[in-house]
Amino acid sequence: MKEEFYQALEAYPVVTAVKDYNGLELALETESQVVFILFGNITDIANIVRKVKQKNKIAIVHVDLIEGLGSKEIAAKFIKYNTQADGIISTKANIISAAKDLGLITVQRFFLIDSLSLKNVIKYIESGHADTYEVLPGGMYKIITKLSAIATVPLIAGGLISDKEDVIAALGAGATAISSTDTGIWRL
Repeated sequence: MKEEFYQALEAYPVVTAVKDYNGLELALETESQVVFILFGNITDIANIVRKVKQKNKIAIVHVDLIEGLGSKEIAAKFIKYNTQADGIISTKANIISAAKDLGLITVQRFFLIDSLSLKNVIKYIESGHADTYEVLPGGMYKIITKLSAIATVPLIAGGLISDKEDVIAALGAGATAISSTDTGIWRL
């Protein structure tokens, strides 16, 4: 199944991530073969997954966002034995490990907020812990543009600013300033 997942990502690199039933219905009509399920609870997740599978799509459940599932390994077992899901997404390494042991596709999600989180992401990716990684934010400069358009006070971009190009891009996107722990950036 993992190879089918990788092929689906290559064939259509836009993954539909759904956060409600309306989004689910729209996602089921797209060309995307992979659906990230970001909503539900323990009473309806099997039905949500069933709808995805009926359209012959790959169903990946974000277990951290399913109401009634905890942050323990049992969440992966619940998804494996109570749904037809192909895999899980989680920010928690213990759940990723449990799901991988169960033969589920694993997507480890990371939120990049600063250089420390980047170091952790690099560590996990180098370990080969999950089948794939999802890194957020994916379009920081677009977000800066959007936020600067509505901000009524200076907007400072920080986190993951690592070189002159990053500084210029952040400022060009509308940030008033950047912040960084990188002393090399301080001297620009």
